[in-house]
Amino acid sequence: MADLDTAALKENFAAVAAHGGDEVALYFYSYLFYRHPETRDMFPPRMTRQRDRLVSALGHIVSNVDDVEDLLPFLQDLGRDHRKFGALAAHYPAVGNALIVTLRHFSGDEWSDKLEQDWTAAYGLVAQTMLAAADKAADSQPPFWAGEVVKVEHRTYDLAVVRIRPEEPPPYRAGQSLSLELVDLRPREWRWYTPASKPGGEDFEVHTRLIEGGPVSTALITRARIGTQVRLGAPVGRMMLDDESERPLLMIAGSTGLAPMKAMIEQLADDGGRPTHLFFGARTSREIYDGPAIDELDRANAWLSVVTAVSDDNRWKGERGLIGEVALAHGEWTDHDTYVCGSPAMVENTVKLLVASGVPEDQIYFDEFDES
Repeated sequence: MADLDTAALKENFAAVAAHGGDEVALYFYSYLFYRHPETRDMFPPRMTRQRDRLVSALGHIVSNVDDVEDLLPFLQDLGRDHRKFGALAAHYPAVGNALIVTLRHFSGDEWSDKLEQDWTAAYGLVAQTMLAAADKAADSQPPFWAGEVVKVEHRTYDLAVVRIRPEEPPPYRAGQSLSLELVDLRPREWRWYTPASKPGGEDFEVHTRLIEGGPVSTALITRARIGTQVRLGAPVGRMMLDDESERPLLMIAGSTGLAPMKAMIEQLADDGGRPTHLFFGARTSREIYDGPAIDELDRANAWLSVVTAVSDDNRWKGERGLIGEVALAHGEWTDHDTYVCGSPAMVENTVKLLVASGVPEDQIYFDEFDES
């Protein structure tokens, strides 16, 4: 990347994105499928969510083009994950061609030979990194893991705990996420879920909430039954325990963001424990969907303390407020490794509060995934 004019790439992408993410992505996929129809079967029938994901991924890559430490693992995750779609080395030039044509179209008179050279070189490096990660994963892992639903518990009308049993256990670490496809109910639609169970068991649970317009979460809550077939993509994410750190832990979870915290607490228990503070937040007392399990974790582990709060329920007798604000009111956390998981708005707000309070950014762990 050192030989590229990264500032010009960022400026150009910002100008292109100003046309509207959906318009840009629609042009990209229309061109890709027209010129390279063999790629269409890798994508879901409905492309609305996929178009959002394209622009989001491009935005992340471009905004971090100068930060190799952040960008490299992101691209490696993408490369491993794309194996589940059947992506082959031959598909990458087709995507690169569609990307350049799309950028040229929306750049208008601002497009130049230098921009085209830099975008082509940048995409080449991106493709090379993704392919290298995919090839390495292929030596030891399948493109996806088959499994089935073995239990569905509807905790509320829009919240469920679902137990998944894979034929072989995916090699995730506590806190990492797996993409999930409902093979017959939502073919080629994938949604990220973080196992709420430590690795190594014959099955694990995922927590899901009904998201308006979310095809996978809707099908998982309303239609999944015992025996529903699933596929699981490669594990991704960096919200994992730091094995080399001896700092105490702060965990802040909103709603189903509780899932990775449960997995990490189970892993900590196996490893002997470490002082850990868990703050779990919900909008109402009804949405404290996993209260008994949280209480049991608290009772079983002397090194763990748990605070539950709600933000919008006058009947609740415990602590009230946004969970990030509640956590900061309980202490000073600058010497803690901090984990945050919840809705995108909750994560963004909580991370800003933590940084403003003095928590070093390199001690804050979170991942950003599509909610649908």
